[in-house]
Amino acid sequence: MGFVIPAAIVVAIGVVAGVGLTLASKLMAVKVNENVAQIRALLPGANCGACGFAGCDDYAKSVAEDHTVKANLCTPGGSQVAMEISQVLGVKFEAIAGKYAVLHCAGSREKTNYVMDYQGFQSCTANKLFYRGRGACDKSCLGFGDCAKVCDYDAIAVENGLALINRSRCVGCGRCAKACPNGLIEIVPDSANIVVACSTEASGSLTRSRCDIGCVGCGLCEKSCKFDAIHVEGFRAVIDYDKCRNCGLCIKVCPRKVIKKISNIPAPQ
Repeated sequence: MGFVIPAAIVVAIGVVAGVGLTLASKLMAVKVNENVAQIRALLPGANCGACGFAGCDDYAKSVAEDHTVKANLCTPGGSQVAMEISQVLGVKFEAIAGKYAVLHCAGSREKTNYVMDYQGFQSCTANKLFYRGRGACDKSCLGFGDCAKVCDYDAIAVENGLALINRSRCVGCGRCAKACPNGLIEIVPDSANIVVACSTEASGSLTRSRCDIGCVGCGLCEKSCKFDAIHVEGFRAVIDYDKCRNCGLCIKVCPRKVIKKISNIPAPQ
């Protein structure tokens, strides 16, 4: 009978602990927003950051809990995902604004040169760290395809030293733009059809010595534009896509032929 009291004490402790844990689980429970899990399941999982958040998990939580966050920010998911998220949240559907990537460089091997025979790790980022890269122009496409390697949509291929972007495949996620060490890739609205295929910040005379097609900042494009949509900034023409009407006047007057209609730029098949 000597074990009865100790056993009773153990049982009593177990009962008290069980009641305590039960109360604690009720009082300290963290409410789970079921919409977060539903929305996360709808997202493509690219974690590209195009929505403006750290990744799909962050966006799912934010859009489910903050009514000011729009349901149509997932560019890779497109309007279908935006519609499904809107249905989960019970908000009005707004179609997603399409985007895609453009390359601000036209320095193919016929137009410019390499100034070194780089034999190191085959990466644009690695080459950039080695005396600013192998291109004669320090803002040229280095041609190792860091952008293509991070693209989940097979929308980029490197040909003749240039990254070519397939507009029909590109979803505008922006991962390629983040991967380019020279900052040559921009994500533009789907309505944009014209690009300044140059990113040089060098003077006109220096650009001429480095590249046969680089922008020299002559300003003829700026003078011809009727919509105040293009300006020369630091020897380089820059388009304001909110103002651009794709009229093409800047293309016609550019003496270097560096302003191009995007549909006329070869893209990988």
